[in-house]
Amino acid sequence: MSSTTVQPNDGADNILRPRPRKPQHSQVAGLVREHSSTSVNGHLEPHLDEAASGATSGRSSPVPENAPASAKALSSARKQVRAEQRRRLFPTIEYASRVSHFDPQSDYRDFHGFFNLFWIGLAIMGITTMLRNYKDTGYPLRIQIWTLFTIKLWHLAIADFLMVATTAVILPLHKTFRSTRVALTWNKGGVAIQSIYQVAWLAFWVSVPFILNWTWTSQVFFLLHTMVLLMKMHSYAFYNGHLSETERRLRALDEPHSASKAPAYNYPSVEKPMGELVHEDMKVDSDSEDEGLSQLREDLARELTSPIGNVTYPKNLSWSNYIDYLLCPTLCYELEYPRSPSINWTSLIAKIVATFGCIFLLTIISEEFILPVLQESTVRLDNSLGVLETLLILAETISWLLFPFMLTFLLVFLVIFEYVLGAFAEITRFADRHFYSDWWNSTDWMEFSREWNVPVYSFLRRHVYATSKPSIGRNMATLITFLISAIGHEIVMACITKKLRGYGFICQMLQLPIVMLQRTRWIRSHKTANNVLFWCSMILGLSLICSLYVLV
Repeated sequence: MSSTTVQPNDGADNILRPRPRKPQHSQVAGLVREHSSTSVNGHLEPHLDEAASGATSGRSSPVPENAPASAKALSSARKQVRAEQRRRLFPTIEYASRVSHFDPQSDYRDFHGFFNLFWIGLAIMGITTMLRNYKDTGYPLRIQIWTLFTIKLWHLAIADFLMVATTAVILPLHKTFRSTRVALTWNKGGVAIQSIYQVAWLAFWVSVPFILNWTWTSQVFFLLHTMVLLMKMHSYAFYNGHLSETERRLRALDEPHSASKAPAYNYPSVEKPMGELVHEDMKVDSDSEDEGLSQLREDLARELTSPIGNVTYPKNLSWSNYIDYLLCPTLCYELEYPRSPSINWTSLIAKIVATFGCIFLLTIISEEFILPVLQESTVRLDNSLGVLETLLILAETISWLLFPFMLTFLLVFLVIFEYVLGAFAEITRFADRHFYSDWWNSTDWMEFSREWNVPVYSFLRRHVYATSKPSIGRNMATLITFLISAIGHEIVMACITKKLRGYGFICQMLQLPIVMLQRTRWIRSHKTANNVLFWCSMILGLSLICSLYVLV
């Protein structure tokens, strides 16, 4: 409660009035002083305000005249700041020319909150599904797919171990090619032997699930691992084969008169994805120790050395190096990889938990929203009476599977490229975690193929496109690359569904004319529309292909 005082006021009245206080704002203080100087009642004492005002407004000690310049500067700065704060009585809002976060012209890119919201939504879906199952059946989960994980599990473990072990044959084979001087080098028989072995290896291990009659869940894991090991094995064999021939050329230059003096070839890498001939314009014609011969030796020696500079061929030909390469989350072999200083155990545990969480959610989506639809459609198709009814059943099935397959697609992307590859990157301290780019902003299928799966794209660009382009041209190299990718996808779908239909092959090859259309000037300028079309075709294509493979 404010304290009061009684003033006689010349005996006119006895009124209780608040004790006067120092105003809090300079403009209000000026008004009070003006009012006090003209007041006849004297309710506000002028000397109170004057005592509070002065050189420092009563808020700090006065600065002496002989104070140092630094002290005077600090005092002046404080006064200026207080004056700026007292400039307006009413708070103001600063307006500027800005765009919203979702505006296409915005530079804002941090939408991590939506990523968290995505997981919260999936958690809500999982919880409500389990509650509904418990209400209907007395069990939180169905058992149709969960029981498939345990069928012939030891068969899968043993077969997978043997499959990994049989890839190691390429290391002693390569040492044999390197040690042989004339008869069996990499260029003279080595390429053919490695290629034949890889084809036979792939045919054998693809047939194993059919021979052992595995479930489709086991086939998915085993076949994907088979494809990964095939690409790893190919990259290891062919890159080291190139290095063995480079080493052979370097040693042959010890006697220049009989050695090849063609320019050195740099194998395709991250820095030079297409490969190149080094110092192609420098001709080495003589056998004397001139600048051209020295430069050629240096180029060949640099090709045998890793970009980081710690490993030189053939010191990499060891079992420890090969096992490390198998564990690294990459499909392109290099002499050396950049490494992180240590393992982040918190991140590793989080990625392992997230991996099993994604598998759990994928199983729930399959059991609750995909498998019942396919089972019901199978029965309806068996009892359909005509072509029109069959088409209507297929259309209805595809529409019911759109949203479940969109969630499945996103979860498969996360479990592979963010969590599994991220976990192996932590285990091996593999520093390059660029496993994908912002493929969700893709405006055509060519852009999506580059950014959705960076490891596979890098492999195809390095070992298919870059190696075939010099001899067959850009267009044919692109066609061959798409053809090999389409064949790989068709093998995966045929093994999983045990049906050879070619739907996946046709859909992927149709991407080439679609890309040509999307890159026309008129269509290319509409980025938002192209991205919408990309997402619509992606979601529709997944549901369509699954329905065709399973039902037709």
